[in-house]
Amino acid sequence: MNVNIKSFYRSFLVLGFSLFLAGKALAQEHLDIQISGVGATQIPVTIAGFANETVAPQKVTDIIRADLARTGLFRLVGTDAILPESAFIDYPKWKANGADALVVGSVEKTADGKIDVRYRLFDLGKASQLSALSMVAPAPMTRVTAHKIADDIYEKLTGIKGMFATRIAYVVKAGNEYRLEIADSDGEGRQLALRSKEPIISPSWSPDGTKVAYVSFEAKKPVVYVQNLVTRARTVVANYKGNNSAPSWSPDGTKLAVALSKNGYTQIYTVNANGGSLRQLTQTRSINTEPQFSADGKWIYFTSDRSGGPQIYKIGVNGGNAQRVTFGSNYNISPRVSPDGKSLAYISRRNGGFQLYLMDLENGQEMRLSDTARDESPSFSPNGQFIMYATGSGRRGVLSVVSVDGRVRQRLTMKAADVREPSWGPFMK
Repeated sequence: MNVNIKSFYRSFLVLGFSLFLAGKALAQEHLDIQISGVGATQIPVTIAGFANETVAPQKVTDIIRADLARTGLFRLVGTDAILPESAFIDYPKWKANGADALVVGSVEKTADGKIDVRYRLFDLGKASQLSALSMVAPAPMTRVTAHKIADDIYEKLTGIKGMFATRIAYVVKAGNEYRLEIADSDGEGRQLALRSKEPIISPSWSPDGTKVAYVSFEAKKPVVYVQNLVTRARTVVANYKGNNSAPSWSPDGTKLAVALSKNGYTQIYTVNANGGSLRQLTQTRSINTEPQFSADGKWIYFTSDRSGGPQIYKIGVNGGNAQRVTFGSNYNISPRVSPDGKSLAYISRRNGGFQLYLMDLENGQEMRLSDTARDESPSFSPNGQFIMYATGSGRRGVLSVVSVDGRVRQRLTMKAADVREPSWGPFMK
């Protein structure tokens, strides 16, 4: 089956090259990943070596294997065999090796220098083909192609959409410099979006993945910007008297929710993505901040100290009475709603530590997900199965990822630098 991904590659090839031009200096640095824990059950799968993959800039097989391994949901049954996409499949033989599924593939270079990757996925128990893809893309997009194949495998074997062909944004502090960086979901392919001597905080992806909103202190005060990652053009969205902070996108990408102190007290507002049509939602003599749209766009969750300490509330997108959401401790902040709208991730202070919690919004049941004590800035993966957050390791800031059941953990670190303020981007379309 051929997949129509022309528009996908067109937009992200332009994005990749534009970021590359600004990010060459990052090539020698790395985000290192450590993985611990496994899922409650693991699917045994054999990923055979793709035929002729040395013609591509990266080994497709290695990327796919690494993607699946770091979820903790798959047990990779090793093989040194190289099987092309057209290979005859001896189902009993491969089943006897202990795998439930088999992946085979081929890589070819086309006459115009592009990379043609073809793959097939087989259910060894049912002796049947589950999926087949053929993708032709420019050579620099080989890694993305491999992520897309891993996504297909993940979805066909779990029934849940994958999240490998996504990107993350985060802030690095190295010495006196702050950098807003963009990377693949596995921390590879790091590129520079913004460099500043002043702090950068609160990056937030637009739903289409082409823009990032953030707060920059380059004007010696917090100002909310939206930056187009393709053209690199920046738009000032909020630069009012006082603090302008905490931008988050509406699901349709037309508006941002922001926290402004333009009239004295910090209140929640909405504003068009181009900076127009400012609308105030909260009107209290308290601090209201960290707004986040619900998945359906009908509510805005936010942090407020109106009850005496910071708690999470929600209010309709047109204003009205706010409803309190958290009650489990006297300090709950940084709400993030899951993509399906059923769960809320947040940071709760308990026993002197700041830890990541997850709440079922239907019954209010809470679950602690982290085992660290300096957690901040949670962000859901687009498929809702993992949460990335910032925490501390010694004197450095690092990024951690945890599955929503708490079983699988990853840690992304950078040598001699703090990594903070993660934001998980949407699926690449």
